[in-house]
Amino acid sequence: MAGDQAVQNASAEVIAKVAEGKKKILAEIRKVIIGQEQIVDDVVTSFFAGGHCLITGVPGLAKTLLISSLGKAMDLTFRRVQFTPDLMPADITGSEVLEEDRSSHKRSLAFRRGPIFTNILLADEINRTPPKTQAALLEAMQEHQVTAGGNTYRLEEPFFVLATQNPIEQEGTYPLPAIQQDRFMFSLIIDYLPKDQELEVVNQTTGKGAEEIVKCMDGTELLSYQGLVREMPVAEPIIAYAVALVAKSRPGTEDAPGFIKEYVSWGASIRASHYLILGAKAKALLDGRPHVSVKDVQSVAYGVLRHRILTNFHADSEGIDSEEIVKRLLKEISTPSSGL
Repeated sequence: MAGDQAVQNASAEVIAKVAEGKKKILAEIRKVIIGQEQIVDDVVTSFFAGGHCLITGVPGLAKTLLISSLGKAMDLTFRRVQFTPDLMPADITGSEVLEEDRSSHKRSLAFRRGPIFTNILLADEINRTPPKTQAALLEAMQEHQVTAGGNTYRLEEPFFVLATQNPIEQEGTYPLPAIQQDRFMFSLIIDYLPKDQELEVVNQTTGKGAEEIVKCMDGTELLSYQGLVREMPVAEPIIAYAVALVAKSRPGTEDAPGFIKEYVSWGASIRASHYLILGAKAKALLDGRPHVSVKDVQSVAYGVLRHRILTNFHADSEGIDSEEIVKRLLKEISTPSSGL
């Protein structure tokens, strides 16, 4: 296979360099972020896989600090947009304005770029802005471009959207449609810290200033590593396992488990299979391994599937959410041989 040969051509030193780069990035983030190991690891994985993240959590859990710190460690530009009910699409993408040349007094339209022209865009509280503005991100997330006034403008590479949702104060909010949630590689849940870690946070934030974050990598390196992730080989049984995991989440299929038919109204899309494999590849490479295992697929399953499986009223009445459905699916689907 061409992918096999590509990774074989990549020296062990390159793969080791990626793993070492991850360790350095995590070490820098640990200067300002305490705990939340799984969240940090998943966000780093999404960066190397080239995917976007949707993060749900209450205010004050350092979501913005995490993303901005990651940008500094990777030497990427970072912008944050606070999504509000009066935010318009042009406030994000930019708009054409009428300008006058001072010498000739000739007037012409010029495009003023919005905050989306950055490497990392933090869409803070994305569920607080109307669907029209939420949809303005769709083209940018999928095509990495913006269309305005009949002209298309390419975004800077690499480009990531990290959107946050506030699970409280839901009055007057606009829940993301399923089709837009599907554009995010991962849906992550950030929760309160354990008591000991919260004590550490208070000590750190009320004492002397935090250490400065040092650049560990740049955008050019990250793009090359994203290419290496794509070239990693995956054994056919592992791909089949990922596809089976997604296919059996759909209640309309004949071989869907009973609990899927009972509790799920809509299963995961084909994009879920794509992201399961892509995320597993990134996990393996970041661990310094040139091959993907079943555990890599399982490690990204919750992040990839929790926002793509829609439960029905029956499930809601019994307190069964998509997280529980994914847990049952992982137990239901038989895994390939232990050698994988």
